Amino acid sequence: MPLELFFDLVFVLAITQCTALMSHDPTWIGLGHGMLILALLWWSWVGYAWLTSIFDPEEGGVRLVLFGAMAAFLIAAICEPKAFDGLALEFAVAYGAVRAAHITLFVIASGDDPGLRRSSVGLGVGAGVGVGLLIVGSFLDPGPRAAVWALALVLDMAGPYLFGSEGWHLAPGHFAERHGLIIIIALGESIVAIGVGAGGEMTWGIAAAAVAGIAILAAMWWMYFDIVALVSARRLADAPEGRVRNELARDSYSYIHFLMVAGIILAALGLKKTLGAVDDELAVVPAFALLAGVALYLLGLVAFRLRQVRSMNWRRFALAIILVALLPAATELPAVAVLAIVATILWVVVTIETRAYGEGRASVRHGDAFPSAR
Repeated sequence: MPLELFFDLVFVLAITQCTALMSHDPTWIGLGHGMLILALLWWSWVGYAWLTSIFDPEEGGVRLVLFGAMAAFLIAAICEPKAFDGLALEFAVAYGAVRAAHITLFVIASGDDPGLRRSSVGLGVGAGVGVGLLIVGSFLDPGPRAAVWALALVLDMAGPYLFGSEGWHLAPGHFAERHGLIIIIALGESIVAIGVGAGGEMTWGIAAAAVAGIAILAAMWWMYFDIVALVSARRLADAPEGRVRNELARDSYSYIHFLMVAGIILAALGLKKTLGAVDDELAVVPAFALLAGVALYLLGLVAFRLRQVRSMNWRRFALAIILVALLPAATELPAVAVLAIVATILWVVVTIETRAYGEGRASVRHGDAFPSAR
């Protein structure tokens, strides 16, 4: 785990750079570029989460390969703000090196396991096509480049569906814990965004906005870690080993968790812009980022529960719709008031849900959070 956490520190920079990219270009196009880059880097991180679930990164030469992958990931993160400007090729090549190291380690890990080797080769084909399209797209203008890179992402992410899921292996507790930690990392970036947005100033308005921002992030943390993360980890551990468990992990963690992370990063952009002008009205794009970001996070939680236990959380679904519906008002009210409204309705829902769980909540929370960690 120490080496994996060390590896994740590079992803922290990637998230920070993604927020910076959107902050410097707070337009619909800038928002789209930021989310596309985030999705690409998320998919590369997901690959290593699967890898270290079956392969101990602390042993032998594996850690050296991971150090090399970290260096490539770092270069890709540094290139992020100009990935649609003058550093497109550098970003694509660095990203390709991250994926190449990942596939190489997977092939080594497969050893004499024909199922895992077949799945690894299939994943390598998808990654190769995706990286090739990224390099081709880097020579195009920003508009066509975004389209080609989006196609590369779709083809790469479709690999686990196209090449089957039977060959993969998984340590369920460890896998769930890694994704929980990445949610914390994303929330941490949002806290950084609040500090950066304040710009070293302090007024009563900034203080109120900072408190409201922390209240929003705390409610988002609560909605995942209080019950959802615990139940989901146990559900994954209890799933039959093989195709059923692998597909549950693929859908609910590799895919659906991206919605949560993307929502947090969008909300971080909104928080950063809010702290920069607490008494003014938010522009449309930052207001959308804040409200739609929290809404996307909630919809991710709804989808997560639906995939895990086949039940719908209508309360959180309705709250997501309400947040998006607040957009017209959010562009007319002082930014600090918008934060206060969002924080209040989130905590109202948290309170209602916590009371509704009753004694069942205590029994869930006092059990083993992450069974079979390795």
